[in-house]
Amino acid sequence: MSSIRQRLPVHIVLLLAGGLSLFPLYWLFLTSLSPTQYVAANYVRLFETTPIVRWLFNTVVIAGVITAFHLLFDSMAGYAFAKRRFPGKNVMFWLVVSTLTVPAQVTLIPVFFILRFLGLLDTYPGVILPGLADVFGIFLMKQFIQTLPSELEHAARVDGASEWQVYRHIIVPLSRPALAVLAIFTFQRYWNAFIFPLVILHDPSKYPVQVGLATLQGEFNTDYGMLMTGAAVAAIPMIAVFFAFQRHFIEGIRIGGVKG
Repeated sequence: MSSIRQRLPVHIVLLLAGGLSLFPLYWLFLTSLSPTQYVAANYVRLFETTPIVRWLFNTVVIAGVITAFHLLFDSMAGYAFAKRRFPGKNVMFWLVVSTLTVPAQVTLIPVFFILRFLGLLDTYPGVILPGLADVFGIFLMKQFIQTLPSELEHAARVDGASEWQVYRHIIVPLSRPALAVLAIFTFQRYWNAFIFPLVILHDPSKYPVQVGLATLQGEFNTDYGMLMTGAAVAAIPMIAVFFAFQRHFIEGIRIGGVKG
């Protein structure tokens, strides 16, 4: 009984913090369902007057393709830095990690000119190619993979497994918690991307959802009801992705806390 009383203040604080963190989402959906004249009219107007379905499709393609390549390239690089030996490995790793200190805005203009030279402006590859790998993902996977027992790799090589087979059948299955965390972070990041797609894309039919929603804001007047409706629709896939991966996400945090 005494232990319950001791934990009660902690639970109350956590409930209050959870309520505060969910309030913006509650306000978002409440505003989207508060039209000027008719309940849910904003949703009808959104789908009838804007290409919201096209924007959502564009975002799924862009964020999904980038996330898939992140999982592949970041895990392969993380495996190489964590388990393989080659000259200059440590120097190369810290050089890669040091690029985290460079703001994305600094590289925006050089990337723009490179894409223009390659003829990739206003194309899906122009948005996708610069984001196929990420330093944070490489660092995350390297830190996780280096905690995996090396005996499994040695045993697989004794049995005649190739480097690719070791990566595919041992490293990847054991790294599923870290890959799930990386998938959530990456998909969320590119689902909410705004500045880079805004600079690269010019055709409104190719806009991702965040850039498309920005076009609903006028210079002198903004329909906040429909704008919040669009934001609510855009938030639903992210919520679904989180709940789909939450078991692996929590497992990754637990394993990282035990091994760290």
